[in-house]
Amino acid sequence: MKIAFIGFGEAARAFTDSLAGNPAASIVAAYDIRQDEEMRQAALSRGLRFEKTVAAAIAGADWVLSAVTADQSLNAAQSVLDALEPGQLFIDINSVSPGRKQQSATLIAGRQGQYLDMAVMAPVHPRGHATPVLVAGAQAHALAATLENLGFHFEVVGDEPGAATAIKMVRSLFVKGLEALTVETLLAASATGCLDRVVTSLADTFPGLGWPDNARYMFERTLHHGARRAAEMREVAATYDELGFVGALADKIADVQEKMGAAPVIDLPPGELNPSVREVAAMRLRAEGKSLPGSR
Repeated sequence: MKIAFIGFGEAARAFTDSLAGNPAASIVAAYDIRQDEEMRQAALSRGLRFEKTVAAAIAGADWVLSAVTADQSLNAAQSVLDALEPGQLFIDINSVSPGRKQQSATLIAGRQGQYLDMAVMAPVHPRGHATPVLVAGAQAHALAATLENLGFHFEVVGDEPGAATAIKMVRSLFVKGLEALTVETLLAASATGCLDRVVTSLADTFPGLGWPDNARYMFERTLHHGARRAAEMREVAATYDELGFVGALADKIADVQEKMGAAPVIDLPPGELNPSVREVAAMRLRAEGKSLPGSR
């Protein structure tokens, strides 16, 4: 099984690393719109060809895995059309709305390619391609034995593209929303000097959330991955709008994720939470041309 990647960021690298040494698979090439040295070395150090064009990357591959940012998913599908060979499988693991995946599936089918909607349901580290995923599409059941042989941890959830990503998108409103709700609440609490009281109150009311370690985790996720999460939440907004619900809620969550992703990354070490949260609050406010109360 020869596999090529379009997009060679965190997910693609994690899949490549976990598939390394698997006799049933061979990662042969990668393409990314970022053509810088770091990206090139990330591919070459893993034994892949790093190509300057999509056509060169997918030539001869059995599977083409699209692992780009959410806002580039349709562009990625369009980029393969001139080079796609009949029967090549396009696996779309991007976090986008069902409507977006259906658009991409239509494009691939128009070139006699096969399309698989794959939704990654947990962080890709440390399990890589063995991270739990949901899959959907006309070929999903036929591909089950191959996916199992390769070591994917998957569940087939439907025959139509979009069925897998719908589950992820609906769920993401809660998961990423809880992150945004947590960090924004604690930043405001720090700015008003009542962080300890707020955390104590939340711990009493919601003990199952594991305060304050839970708060550290939420800050870590948004600081490190806020930009990507923001793009995903824009797609969540589209999903909810398509369903007739309140997509604007996801858009506001995306705003918080985007602001956190733009802030310098700092560690929130074990111990007192207040100094670290106050530092993040100060950085966030400076970006808005403001300052913490009591600061100069």
